[in-house]
Amino acid sequence: MKKEHVQGNKKGDVMLFALSTCVWCRKTKQLLADLGVDYRYVFIDFADKADLAEIEKEIEKWNPSGSLPTLVIDNKECIVGYNPDAIKERLGT
Repeated sequence: MKKEHVQGNKKGDVMLFALSTCVWCRKTKQLLADLGVDYRYVFIDFADKADLAEIEKEIEKWNPSGSLPTLVIDNKECIVGYNPDAIKERLGT
């Protein structure tokens, strides 16, 4: 799967699964930018069919409901939905 990279301050391995048309996903991306966090993301609506199954499987591992945004940190913890307090607590300065 093709992941986009946004450079910033390393706060661990941060991966965002999102939809390009989702307002909550955009807000999450903006919050990460405001915090200056280094992260990768993938817009699942831009994925080809071969990658989509892999992406969905990865999201389901962390978030069985499959809702977005899904933010995975260090392949150990997950923040589901737009939750600025949890994101700031975990990734803030």
